Amino acid sequence: MSTRCFCRSLQKLFLRGPATRVARLCNSLVISDEKRQCTPVFLQSRNFTNESKGVNNFSQRSHSCGEFRPSHIGEEVKICGWVQYKRLMFLIVRDWSGTVQVLLPESMLGVLKDLPFESVVEITGIVHARKDGEINQEMETGEIEIQAKSIKVLNFCQEKLPINLNVNADETNEMQRMKYRYLDLRSEQLQFNLRLRSVMVMKMREFLHSYGFVDVDTPTLFRRTPGGAREFLVPSNYPGRFYSLPQSPQQFKQLLMVGGMDRYFQIAKCYRDEGSKPDRQPEFTQVDIELSFTTQEDVRNLIENMILQSWPSFKEQITLPFPSMTYHEAMVQYGCDKPDTRYNMKLHTVDDLMLDCGIQKIEDNMKRAGAHCVALVVPQGSMFSRKEIENLHIDQKFILVKIGKSGEFKANTNKFKSNTMQRLSSELKVQEGDLMIIVCGEGYVPYEVSGKIRTKAASLLEAKGVKFIPDNQFNFLWIVDFPLFLPAESGEGLESAHHPFTAPHPEDEKYLKTDPLEIRSQHYDLVLNGAEIGGGSIRIHDADTQRYVFENILQEDAGQLQHLIDALSYGCPPHGGIALGLERMLAVICGANSIRDVIAFPKTVEGRDSMSGAPTEISEDELAKYHIQVAPRKTTEE
Repeated sequence: MSTRCFCRSLQKLFLRGPATRVARLCNSLVISDEKRQCTPVFLQSRNFTNESKGVNNFSQRSHSCGEFRPSHIGEEVKICGWVQYKRLMFLIVRDWSGTVQVLLPESMLGVLKDLPFESVVEITGIVHARKDGEINQEMETGEIEIQAKSIKVLNFCQEKLPINLNVNADETNEMQRMKYRYLDLRSEQLQFNLRLRSVMVMKMREFLHSYGFVDVDTPTLFRRTPGGAREFLVPSNYPGRFYSLPQSPQQFKQLLMVGGMDRYFQIAKCYRDEGSKPDRQPEFTQVDIELSFTTQEDVRNLIENMILQSWPSFKEQITLPFPSMTYHEAMVQYGCDKPDTRYNMKLHTVDDLMLDCGIQKIEDNMKRAGAHCVALVVPQGSMFSRKEIENLHIDQKFILVKIGKSGEFKANTNKFKSNTMQRLSSELKVQEGDLMIIVCGEGYVPYEVSGKIRTKAASLLEAKGVKFIPDNQFNFLWIVDFPLFLPAESGEGLESAHHPFTAPHPEDEKYLKTDPLEIRSQHYDLVLNGAEIGGGSIRIHDADTQRYVFENILQEDAGQLQHLIDALSYGCPPHGGIALGLERMLAVICGANSIRDVIAFPKTVEGRDSMSGAPTEISEDELAKYHIQVAPRKTTEE
């Protein structure tokens, strides 16, 4: 592919609508030697271009391994890479762009004999066409080979590698992969994930710059913030005083709005000392955005267009605007506030149908205020075994009805009236082989339980070979109108549903001093295929309101945030913003099982660095410099 063609491809793949700075940047990439540029092989197989000007400039090589095509025949070239395979008189050399076959003359076979796999070599040679019977259609470079004129071993590799680079990552022990991450990074999938990450971030930066956003670095040494997740503490030279690594740049970006920056963004590192899950890491990256004089709709429109501009073309294309639903709608239809809408299987409120169901306990409970019965129909769910159904159990009893041939019912209780089952069957349009699950309880509890069952049932159907969740489909969804406050988990008082800087819904401000639980927030979450990939809000910009929330509603010491409250009192503009979880979004796009697969050097589930051994113990002498003394560990006998 010529450089000019590449530039046109890059525009086509990543630009939507009129030309922007990115288009002008692409046009500037044209150079005279059109044979020097080519789409990287493993990226080309996904119809995705990540080429840039002069990829082989400032380097010992003349070409990348994966770029060779018949158009290169007759050229003298120099490549550098790793020995992936060797046999008799040839070897396969690999770099980030792909692989190429090199044929060695008899005089060089001595080098090949004692050369371990994954050794680093530099080879100069002539590109030749392969004979008809030797063309390898499975290799992007399979029509040619390089006949070596010289070979130089730049570095030898140990004979035995601690991980097998030729085995799928899912089949390799993850702890070993984490310990030898620098080897794991040579894999095609990690190379692809990290290069895709780089390109998408670049496109986001270009988009935001084109709309006047300013990239500002904010401090990573700050003070502890009340509430929220547990923070990492950093000792200082002052006895008993500590910095804190910020959970996000939240306060700083609001202060930038006070300072008249107007539009801010940052690819920000964030830190949270909390239990690790597949979608969590102690340190992670946010695409952090804030702007003044804006509304919820403005922020959502901004993010939709930014994602559209940076979306890779090899994936199913997305359309705007993204759909939205309220928090209440999400809970009663899907049982959670981050639903996967790629498949239907919605929840159904069946309160009226269960008032006379024959089960006395349910009938009595339905007389209570706030009680609900929720039904879920699992297509083809009757195939589930008893053990599989037990695994769907979420610490709550539920009624189970299998739909058999000719519409016959088989329930897990003989008290369930047949006419109630008939009415439910008709109302929910059940079919032969379906499984109907009914959960009863108060408030959102039966919806939340049913939502968890819905997610588990969908995964179980997929595991059984039922194609239930579409491949390569990306369903974005905005969730709005969250509650501003919730009863505290401790059982006393209230806590913020998200964070204490979120502004109340204008229609509900009247409840601030009388009934805070009735207030909707101006918060919005962005969900992609059941994963929360972003969240933001319109902020409180009035000092008195912010102080009242801290002191009177949350019962927090406002003094710890006096700097922010003071700032709001000096003419703070209305403002709002959002933070996108970069790794979460990339993990969904790449189909990764964990965000660890889109991070170069991630931590384990326990928050450890298997490669370096961090966190490590520090000697008493070193701790003394920071005026820290570690208490002895308690034994089980104590």
